[in-house]
Amino acid sequence: MAYASIFKADLFAGQNIIVTGGGSGIGRCTAHELAALGAQVLLVGRKADKLKSVAAEIAEDGGKADWATCDIREEDAVQRLVGELIRKHGPIHGLVNNAGGQYPSPLASINQKGFETVMRTNLVGGFLMAREVFNQSMSKHGGAIVNMLADMWGGMPGMGHSGAARSGMDNLTKTAAFEWGHAGVRVNAVAPGWIASSGMDTYEGAFKAVIPTLREHVPLKRIGTESEVSAAIVFLLSPAAAFVSGSTLRIDGAASLGGRAWPIHKATNSESYNGFHRAYLPDVLKDKE
Repeated sequence: MAYASIFKADLFAGQNIIVTGGGSGIGRCTAHELAALGAQVLLVGRKADKLKSVAAEIAEDGGKADWATCDIREEDAVQRLVGELIRKHGPIHGLVNNAGGQYPSPLASINQKGFETVMRTNLVGGFLMAREVFNQSMSKHGGAIVNMLADMWGGMPGMGHSGAARSGMDNLTKTAAFEWGHAGVRVNAVAPGWIASSGMDTYEGAFKAVIPTLREHVPLKRIGTESEVSAAIVFLLSPAAAFVSGSTLRIDGAASLGGRAWPIHKATNSESYNGFHRAYLPDVLKDKE
C-alpha cells in the first residue's frame, strides 16, 4: 500500500522539507505524505528510535528520509542542526514546525518551570527553527513554513500554558510572513482541533476519560484524522498557496465556533478523509467508534 494523497505524486520532487516532531502523530503522517509526493524529508526530534522507525517506514514505501536529533529549545543546537542539514542536503525548501507538547493542568497548579517548559517547546523552539531556516537558507532561495497551533481561540482551559504558546505562534506567523515576504518566503499555520493521533494516548486520569466524548462538541460530530491535518499542511507548502501567507487554517470541524446557547444537532453526511496507509487508532478511542 501507499499513501493515498489527493495531491500529484511529484509535487515536491527535488525539495528538502524539514518536519520537526516527525517521529509520531501528525508529524509522522505529514512526513509520509511529503515523501510520497517526492520530497526528501528531514525528520527532527529528540528521540532517535522514533525518528529511525519513521525513516525506515518511508524508505520501505519507496520514499526518501533522513533524520537528526535535536532539542529545538536550545539555540546553539538549532543553529548547528540547520547548518548540518544544509551542508548534507542543500537548500531547505520547506519547514513544518510541528514539534510540541503539553500536559493538562489548571492555571493555578502550573508552576513557573512547567509554564516555561511548555512555552519553550511550543513557541521558542518553533521560532528558533524558523529563524535559522530563514537566515541560513530561505533568505537566499525562498521557501514555505507551516507552524503548528491548536484550537485556542476561546482560551484553552486546562492547558493555559499551551494556549499562551500557541497564541504567540499565531502572532509570530503573521509577523514572519510580513518581514520575510520580500525574500519569497511564505509563513502560515494550521490549528488542529481534536485529532485522532497517538498523542491522545499520553494523557491520563480525568482528561483521558473525556477524550472519547469530544466528538459530541464538534458540529461534524466526529474527531479529525491526521491525514486531514497533513493535507492542509501540504496545501500551504504547495504552489497552490503561492499567494497565501500570514494565515492560520483551522482544522477543527467548526468546534471553535458558535456558543453554548446554540445546540449541536445530530450530524449526517460527515465522512472523514484518511489517506495514511500506516495510520492507527489511538487506544483511548478503540471500541468507541
